[in-house]
Amino acid sequence: MMSDRKALFFDVDGTLVSESKNEVPESSIRALKRAMEKGHLVFVNSGRPRCELDFLEKEVPADGFLCGCGTEIVVHGESRFHRSIPVERGREIRKLILDCGMDAWLEASGSICFRKNISGTGSRIAQVKANMMRKYSELMASWEDPDCVFDKFCAVAGDDSDLGRFFAGLPDMDIMDRGDGMFECVPADCTKATAIDWVLKEYGLPLESAYVFGDSTNDVAMFAFAPNRIAMGVHAPELERFRPFITKTVEEDGVAWAMEQLGII
Repeated sequence: MMSDRKALFFDVDGTLVSESKNEVPESSIRALKRAMEKGHLVFVNSGRPRCELDFLEKEVPADGFLCGCGTEIVVHGESRFHRSIPVERGREIRKLILDCGMDAWLEASGSICFRKNISGTGSRIAQVKANMMRKYSELMASWEDPDCVFDKFCAVAGDDSDLGRFFAGLPDMDIMDRGDGMFECVPADCTKATAIDWVLKEYGLPLESAYVFGDSTNDVAMFAFAPNRIAMGVHAPELERFRPFITKTVEEDGVAWAMEQLGII
């Protein structure tokens, strides 16, 4: 094994994928391919569940996909680790969300679950659902199914929501504030960092070999874990405390530029 082998981990939205154009720049695809040709490992590390990464599995050269903030690890097309919320706990969580005057969508490896009837605080959820329907209609499922299984969820609060009760009722979840009343909730034993740790151990690589690329608050865990951090040109202020190398934006070929500047390719 090459002594200077690096393990590269890339967030999706705002990092690999341009949120304005909803596409991966050709420069990024070429850079990832070049990195793999040089013997480096390439992993997509996303908050999205696997079903929402299908287009990237077909388009982006990578050794694997770390999905749902570490709840599933896919290596060369094979799911090697998968953590779902137990059915009974899932029922409790859904009741808590509604009792707190909130709404949510539930993310599983193969589906996205919304309530059938959305109103009140769910107006933003309705917009998300409509957008999901346009892009992933075949993945849509209903959370009314009592045996619905999901890996993580995103909850949205309104002006009258009981956030204190919501937080208190989720001691087993890592709750990330995504702004504007939205909270991304993941089992506390799964993060983008635990997924990176799994990869490093699987390939026998030291922590120093890990390079992480991101832009948002759900990248905090991997920025706190890995020693080599690259923040996109537009990024959440929460990432600044890690003193990352700041590259250009996605649209300005920021991924490829950073990899060139850092001598990775």
